[in-house]
Amino acid sequence: MTPCTTFKGRRAALFGLGESGLATARALVAGGCDVLCWDDSETARERAVAAGLSVTDLSAADWSDIAALVLAPGVPLTHPKPHWSVERARASGVEIIGDVELFCRERMLAAPNAPFVAITGTNGKSTTTALIGHIFEKAGFDVQMGGNIGRAVLSLEPPANGRFHVLELSSFQIDLAPSLQPTVAVMLNIAPDHLDRHGTLAHYAAIKERIVASAETAVVGVDDAASRAMAERRIAAGHPTVQVSAQTELSAGIYADGSVVTLARGGRELPIADLAGIPSLRGRHNGQNAAAAIAAVSTLGVNAATIREALPSFPGLPHRMEEVGRRGRVLFINDSKATNADSTEKALSSFNRIYWILGGKPKEGGITALAPLFDRIARAYLIGEASEAFAATLGKAVRHQAMGTLDKALEAAATDAAEDGAAEPVVLLSPACASYDQFKNFEVRGDAFRNLVRALPGVEMNEQGAMP
Repeated sequence: MTPCTTFKGRRAALFGLGESGLATARALVAGGCDVLCWDDSETARERAVAAGLSVTDLSAADWSDIAALVLAPGVPLTHPKPHWSVERARASGVEIIGDVELFCRERMLAAPNAPFVAITGTNGKSTTTALIGHIFEKAGFDVQMGGNIGRAVLSLEPPANGRFHVLELSSFQIDLAPSLQPTVAVMLNIAPDHLDRHGTLAHYAAIKERIVASAETAVVGVDDAASRAMAERRIAAGHPTVQVSAQTELSAGIYADGSVVTLARGGRELPIADLAGIPSLRGRHNGQNAAAAIAAVSTLGVNAATIREALPSFPGLPHRMEEVGRRGRVLFINDSKATNADSTEKALSSFNRIYWILGGKPKEGGITALAPLFDRIARAYLIGEASEAFAATLGKAVRHQAMGTLDKALEAAATDAAEDGAAEPVVLLSPACASYDQFKNFEVRGDAFRNLVRALPGVEMNEQGAMP
């Protein structure tokens, strides 16, 4: 745990009692803060009480002596409208921050030079975060990894000289962290996402850019216009910036050409690593993820030999291009984390003969942008609310059928793939949708897929799996 001593002897309001909210409340209490906790959910409030926390109705509380409102990242700050707790804080002149801001203040107080790597982007940030953490661990460093992946940031060990914090940050977390000053910031890409929470793509991109604006060194993907503009602004201002790409042979930066990751500098090109044969880093998108991770760890002193040694043992992540098992020639891939079309595009680009399970709660734009990849799909199996709309998009270009539920879709896809004569037919769960119509979250959806595959006769599971 990271005790939040910067609020010692003061009172703070905390709204949102999910896992990160509970971790934040415990960290504030451990640091000597008087915390008033609340959540709109009675179940969440009961869980907080059971954890020994003080629960106070913030709608009826006296805000005159409250120093800050610590807001859970899932609670609306601006769009579609501010949550009532936000409006109450603003009316009382109380600052609104999140758990990442508390971490940043603690770091500046206790160990301002402690290495801090912050990673964001619309897609790929979880894999990149995990890969950076993995390489640092293989290099023998004291690493704490979390944030928007795995453990809540304040449940990690506190900042200390020589301790590396590697944090994945969502746009929600960045929006609540005005004091971000990472040693290295990684900005991967920008694509439309969370517009219901940020209003416009421009506003969403501007929030993401805060992570690089305040960094000592920034690693920026340049394969989309918004991110490329961020890199150009930093370079023009004279701030240390490493450009990375999986599409362009850069004259200065780190790029992936096929499976080979190359450093370009001073007119010279130096191959750093080859990703061929590493299942957890399959696909062009993982070329960008690997290039960004290599740039980040190199900035903080990891040499090329250590990087090359670490890459093959990277286990990957659950629910993101996760190879869950095989049955004969058929490969089963769990890509449940692909909750939008841009993310699913990465999976479709990685295979040539696909039995595609998709659908769920649709997002704006649907799957229209995926049409150039439809020739890779042998058959599609539609589930959830998006079935009718996706069927219209697939039209006559892709054979498809509405299956309703994941179990029926998997059964049909597995049967059809087994009859395919291709060298490696792939049964791919890559929904391009949120999960909330049928599952609590994408993790539950991915776990269900994995269990269904395990139940198929003759399947050899990859029980080594991906990292938890």
